[in-house]
Amino acid sequence: MSARRMAAGASLLAGALTVAWAGFVLARNWPVDGAPPLLLLFAGALAWWGVRRRAGRRLVALVIAAGLVVAAAVAFIRSGVVLDNAVAIGGALVTLALARRAFTVHVPLPAAIPPEHPVLFVNPRSGDGRAERTGLVPAARERGLEVVVLEPGDDLETLVDAARERGADGLAMAGGDGSQAIVARIAAAHDLPYACIPSGTRNHFALDLGVDRDDDIGALDAFGPGAGEHVVDLAEVNGRTFVNNASLGVYAEAVQREGYREAKLRTILDTVPEVIGPDGRALDLAWTGPSGRTHRTAAVILVSNNRYRLGRAIGSGTRPRIDDGLLGIAIAGGAAESGRGLGGRRRPWQDWTASTFEVDSDAPVHAGIDGETVVLDPPLRFAIRPGALRARIAPQHPGASPSAAAPTGVRASVAGLLRLAAGRPVRPSRPESSATG
Repeated sequence: MSARRMAAGASLLAGALTVAWAGFVLARNWPVDGAPPLLLLFAGALAWWGVRRRAGRRLVALVIAAGLVVAAAVAFIRSGVVLDNAVAIGGALVTLALARRAFTVHVPLPAAIPPEHPVLFVNPRSGDGRAERTGLVPAARERGLEVVVLEPGDDLETLVDAARERGADGLAMAGGDGSQAIVARIAAAHDLPYACIPSGTRNHFALDLGVDRDDDIGALDAFGPGAGEHVVDLAEVNGRTFVNNASLGVYAEAVQREGYREAKLRTILDTVPEVIGPDGRALDLAWTGPSGRTHRTAAVILVSNNRYRLGRAIGSGTRPRIDDGLLGIAIAGGAAESGRGLGGRRRPWQDWTASTFEVDSDAPVHAGIDGETVVLDPPLRFAIRPGALRARIAPQHPGASPSAAAPTGVRASVAGLLRLAAGRPVRPSRPESSATG
């Protein structure tokens, strides 16, 4: 029996036991004390009210909200069902973990010929010195890669161009996603194979490419025998390439401010009321929704290289595909079209897909692009470049996003687990309904 089939069966069993246990606890303790959830509801509403206000009022609101949370915890403990609920929560977490394991796939990719002169660029400061801790540089040299270690003040683009002129026929980057975007753009421009080495802090691009983020050394095998090639998309805004996403709004405004790195949370809290508070100055960001209506502002605009799965227990925050040829667009704090999120569900955001997207403004726009802070001149024109990048993946790595085979929704997920447990192939549901343009 395969590991995926075993995980699917175990997830179904754990889920059934958890539901049965939760039903038993609910029946045994009926009527349920409504004080804890009500206190938490009030605490959440008050905290949201507070973060949208300035200094004194914010502090008072957050202190009261914290007090309500403590009161809810005390009421919950006094109810005598702490252990019962802990078991139910633990069962739900185990169910989800097993389901994620069951839907994780290893995708065989078309075999690729190894490059003769691959070059690896290493940012030794990325990921708090992760490349040095893992011994990445000597391991790469043992595999025959030329290694270029970045020094303070080096220009990565210049170094990559110089390596290409020396005859590099494969480019790899060990560093954050901002550096990955630079090397990927040059590789795509010259039709060279590219390898993403997950030596950054979060390595989101590596995750959605299907690279094992815990295996820096193994990722070097992307330029070895047996490696596969996955042709994926790149996105751009005003000619600047990004591999993950570009963010506009509260966060992008906050990271531009003096003192952000020394006091991140405080700077973000100070930015929120100035942008979306009742007395704040709304950001001048004009954009057009999928229905054709034009909106003048939003708290957050996220444009991504293919669509992220948002608000789902399985695979949330990842992209099922990065070869779909469409931008993902998510808006929070803007006017929801038809009063609901797309697909008919009430959500605090709306999202859709399109091949292009434009944001206008009367002033330069602060943006966070793949973790780098920039200021862009309007209008901001986003576009997708389908099939631009020849990404190489080590043969032992998954070769697909962790959400590539995960169905959408509870009903489809249960059906998928049943099929897997029965030894039948899963038919992942298509992405949620989206408007394209």
